[in-house]
This record gives sequence, C-alpha cells and structure tokens, in this order.
Amino acid sequence: MTKSAIHTAKPFLILFGGILLLLLSGLFLRFRIDLTEEKRFSLHPATEELLEGLDRPIHVDILLQSENLPGGMRRLQRSIEETVRTFNAYSSETITYSYFDPLAVVDSLQEDFIYTLADYGINPTNVYTSQNAGQQAQLIFPGILVSDEEYETGALVLKGEQGMSPDQILNTSIENLEFELSNAIRKLLNPEKTAVAMIIGHGELSEDDGFGMVEALDGQYEVFKVPLDQAKVPGDLSSFGIVFILGPKQTYTERELYLLDQYVMQGGNLVVAAEGVDVDLAKAGGEGTFSFPLENELDRLLFRYGIRINKDLIQDLNLSYIPVLGGNFGDQEQLVPLPWPFYFNAGRVQSHPITKTLDQVNFRFASSLDTVKADGVTKTPLIFGSENERILPAPSRVAFSDMELEPNVAEFSVKNLPLGYLLEGEFTSLFKNRFVPDGFDKTTFFESGKGKVVVFGDGSLFQSQMSLQGNQPLTLGEDPFAQATYANKQLLQNLVQYLSDPEGIIAARSRSLQIRPLDKTKVSQQKSFWQGLNVILPVVILGLIGGVILYLRKLRYAKNQAS
Repeated sequence: MTKSAIHTAKPFLILFGGILLLLLSGLFLRFRIDLTEEKRFSLHPATEELLEGLDRPIHVDILLQSENLPGGMRRLQRSIEETVRTFNAYSSETITYSYFDPLAVVDSLQEDFIYTLADYGINPTNVYTSQNAGQQAQLIFPGILVSDEEYETGALVLKGEQGMSPDQILNTSIENLEFELSNAIRKLLNPEKTAVAMIIGHGELSEDDGFGMVEALDGQYEVFKVPLDQAKVPGDLSSFGIVFILGPKQTYTERELYLLDQYVMQGGNLVVAAEGVDVDLAKAGGEGTFSFPLENELDRLLFRYGIRINKDLIQDLNLSYIPVLGGNFGDQEQLVPLPWPFYFNAGRVQSHPITKTLDQVNFRFASSLDTVKADGVTKTPLIFGSENERILPAPSRVAFSDMELEPNVAEFSVKNLPLGYLLEGEFTSLFKNRFVPDGFDKTTFFESGKGKVVVFGDGSLFQSQMSLQGNQPLTLGEDPFAQATYANKQLLQNLVQYLSDPEGIIAARSRSLQIRPLDKTKVSQQKSFWQGLNVILPVVILGLIGGVILYLRKLRYAKNQAS
C-alpha cells in the first residue's frame, strides 16, 4: 500500500477502531447518561434498588393498543415502552414487553378476562378518533400486566384529578409510570409484609367491621384487629408498622391514650379518621335529628400533636346522593336519590406522594380540621373540599326534608377546607410533666420522639358502604347508588405505602415532567417561515459549502499547474 493510500485510509481506520472499541466496552461496562433537564430517563434510587434485587425475568404486557389511537394516547403508549426499556437497562434480570389487546381474546374468554382486569383496577375507557365518516369511539384499556413464570398482577396507568385537561391527565399519567410499574413489580415479588393494626373496642369499624381495609390491603399487608385494652406495655404495639383508629364512638381511657402516645414517641405511625360529632342517620327522616359533640378523649392526644377535629359538620355542593324511601310502587318500596351535601366528593389534592393525581375521594359526615401550635411538627394538608362549602357547628339539624329545596349557593361561601393532614417531625408526649398512668414503668417513658400522624375528619373514610340488596359490604370507595367507584381505596394504599417506607418507590410519585406544548398562534402565523427555514436553508447551506470546496480545489489545482 502506498504512503498516500495509507494517509487516506487512516481516518476511516481510526473511526472503525473507535466504534469497535465502544461496542466491546459495552459488553463489559453498563452505563447510561441522561442529558434531559428533567431526568426523564433516570430512576429513583428506590426503584433502582428494587430492580437490582430482581431474581427472575419479568414480562410486561402493554394493553394500550388499538388502531388509530389519538396523539395523546400514542404519546402515553410510547412512554410506557420507554419506561419498560429504562427499567430493563437498570435491572439485574431481563424485563421484556409486548403489546396485547384485551379485545382480541376469544369471545368465550373475553368477559372473564375483562373482569380480571377490573380486579387489577384496569377499567376500559372510550376515546374518540377522527375517521372519514366523522368521530368514532374506540374502547381502550390503559393499563399494563406484569408477570413472571408463576404470578401476574396489573396496574392502571391513565390517572388524573377531576378538573384536569386531557393534556394534564396524560402528563401526570406519564409522570407516574415509574411508580405504577415499580409498584406492580414489588407486588409480584411479594416482599415481607408490614403488619397493620386496626384498633377495636370503642365502637370503631361499626359500618363494615373492617372489611374495606382488609380487602384493600389484602396480599400486600397483614391486617390485625387489636383490642387496645389487652395491651400491657407500649411495646405490644411496636410490632405494627401502622396503627389505625377508624370512627371511634366511645371514650379512650388514660391508660389507652398512654399506649398510643408512647407508640408514636417510639417512631410509630398513627392514622386517626374520626368525626367530631355523632349523627344517627336512621332518625334523619321526618322531622330529622341533630348532630351532637362526640367526646372520646382522642382530642387531647391530637391537640398535643398539633391538630384538632372540630365539633361540626361540613356541607359541600360537590355532593353525592343518598337513597331514601320515596313511597311504594305496588307492593315494592321505591328508593329515590336525594342530593345530600353531608356526603360529598373531594378532588382537590396536594402534590404529595400520598395524594398526587388522586381521583375524587368520597366523604360522609366529615368534620373540619384546625392546626394548633406544636413545635417541631410539620403539618401538610393532603386533600381539600370544593369552592362551595359551609360549616355547621354542633348541635346542627340533619334532616332529609331540608334537601327538598334547592340549596342557596350564597350560604356555601367557604372554600377548599382541608380534610386531612399529615403530621411529621418531633412530637412531644401528652404525658410530659405529668404522672404516668398506674401500671407503667416510668423509666421507659419517652418525653418526645419522631413518628408520623395522619388525621382525617371522617370516620367512615376507609369503611365500605353496604350494597342496596343483601346488605353486604362493597369494595372500598364503591357507591352502590351512584354506581361509581371513588379513590378511597387508592388513598388508603398510597397512605400505607408512604408510612411504611416514605423513601421507597412511593417517592417516585413526586416526580414531575413539564408540558411543553407548541404555541398554536405562532404555529399559524409563522408556519411558512419555519417550513422554509427547515427545508430551504439546509439546501442553501450545503450549496454554499459545496461551492466553497469547489473554489478551493480550483485554486489548489491552478497553483499545481502553475508550478
């Protein structure tokens, strides 16, 4: 080979050698560089830890598949695929994916399969696409199925809050893809279950006897009903990751308050869902009844922690309906829907891992909450009421007959009342500078401690409603009369997961991606300019470069000939 040929081939040899070296290094070194501003292709450390611990291959079926999907749904579809690929890049085992259309299942099995998807929370939805004959509806299943050789689970990926635009719903759904997929994988791996306690013995769980909580947390957490009067020392509660008090009606003794207090002081997680008043709904017909202040002594404990459940009831015009007897049709009693502002739906939520992108949550006979001074405690409101609310201090009238007239909107002038709080930080014991109840060792007393306390002003928030026929408890959040399912179950699951491991994969829900839509006005006004810039300018630049190269070559050959 001549010297000139070697000189000419040298750049190509270097380029080929560099590519070969890069390919060989890829076989031994695994790395990713995320150059996006929002780190779209990076994962939360907890997700990375989960994927590094995978001990078996995982397969993901993407159910969002249909012909002529709208642009937004195609974007979500691509984002699911990109998320799975990112997971595979970080995983110690292979994570594969494929597309699967539930409507392609043979007719004899299709109905059962769709019911199975509903058990995973994946319900079909209609989207509208433009066809030659106009708008056409298509049924899609915006979810994923995650499986290994033995087990399968699923997750809904299209989620948003009421009032969001379609673009916002799609964006929040894309933001939550990491959490939904990693949470499905976590369920599949079946890690060690956290023990959850439901306190009984004070009229708690009177509505469904705990069915709603047990059903919602089944398979993920071990739920126990715990009579507090049988606990001898605070350590008897320490084996429970979370303690729930749901709708208590009777008084807690000094001894029981001490047990709960020391549980929190030793790093425990306490959830209290309780009203400040008592209402007998069975007496709301006819002349009606009244709400009366409810005294259960929990107020003292919560007040020390920085929050108070008020002795009142909230009415909200984002209301639900309650079935009441409307007379007989023949020999059959007829139930009619009555607008009932004591039952309402809340869809305004805090951008917090517990509540972000949460759909509407159903409240029934909720009391308002106030925060009070508690040094060292951070108070985060989680969920809020609508723009049209009012507060009825106890005693207040509760009667079906009051709803026969249209509500006066002017009376509902209160806006966005907080309905739940998360309290975190350094708590001070209720029993600091006081005598310890008899029977407890003073030497093991904690004056303060870091725990977490969550308070809602509705004791029925995590209790199931009963079916209209058969009087059987329904799935948590299901409204038998409105034939709708609210997000109470999802709220409970997010809450338990956050309290169990606040820095775990639930933290991925705090991720946010900015929507950068095109300015439609500028697109319309400057369309021709940008088309010309992108089509004509590159040709002009290449032509200029080519002309300069030709001119330089002519000069060089002219010099050679002259010499």
